[in-house]
Amino acid sequence: MKSVLETINGGAEYLGKRGIGEARRNMEHLLAHRLGCTRMQLYTQFDRPLEEEILAPLRESLKKRGEGIPLQHLLGSVGFHGRDFLCDARALIPRPETEELAEMILKLLPEGPLEILDMGCGSGVLGLTLAAERPDSHVTLADISEDALSLTKENAEKLGIQNITLVRSDLFSSISGRFDLIAANLPYVPDGEAAEMARELRHDPALALFSGADGLDLLRRFVPESFGFLKSSGLLALEIGHDQASHVRSGLESCGFAETEIRRDLSGIARFPFARHP
Repeated sequence: MKSVLETINGGAEYLGKRGIGEARRNMEHLLAHRLGCTRMQLYTQFDRPLEEEILAPLRESLKKRGEGIPLQHLLGSVGFHGRDFLCDARALIPRPETEELAEMILKLLPEGPLEILDMGCGSGVLGLTLAAERPDSHVTLADISEDALSLTKENAEKLGIQNITLVRSDLFSSISGRFDLIAANLPYVPDGEAAEMARELRHDPALALFSGADGLDLLRRFVPESFGFLKSSGLLALEIGHDQASHVRSGLESCGFAETEIRRDLSGIARFPFARHP
């Protein structure tokens, strides 16, 4: 029987030869998931022999990861702002940048009950995080995809979050009322970049990725529509592509938004437009 350490080393080599970045970390996650422990706990049992009943399904997962199936899909979950969310092909895999956006929003929100809208909610990580952190508020999570909304519903039930409403909507077509905050991480990848994307990203729904020739088609619709759904002094918070800041800022200002600013992510990219309804 192979030991834990031998299995990690062999799996990391296998993944590395197939072009998987951070091959050892990936292998450790796969093995820890199979053993029902954390990655750190693996380090205390390097000499543990592994039975075939563990190795056989692990080899299958390893093969799929080597073929480019995202690690998060194989694990079935992803960590986001201190919580574990279900993750599968029904919605976009949450990105670290979106977690940065959640943290920025939470620092800007005023005290007291708020009406919040997460537009294009996907798996629900952003809106459900806001709902969990602000239980006195109500969060509407909207998406055009029934699959995405079903995943959001499962995540809400798993986390016990109840101060929410789920709405199937093509942007604001089925939305009513006004909000203190509208947050949106809408598709922003140009259609022409599909062939250049990492193979893991090809497992995300195309509906959650692409938005026209320059990636801005949905944002061009969304920004002017959002103005009428914000309360006075209400906040708009977005996540956009790496080269879209100037276009989005111009769109916000032309629609009458005030206090427009573009915040940078941890990599220094102008990623997060914020603006207020006057």
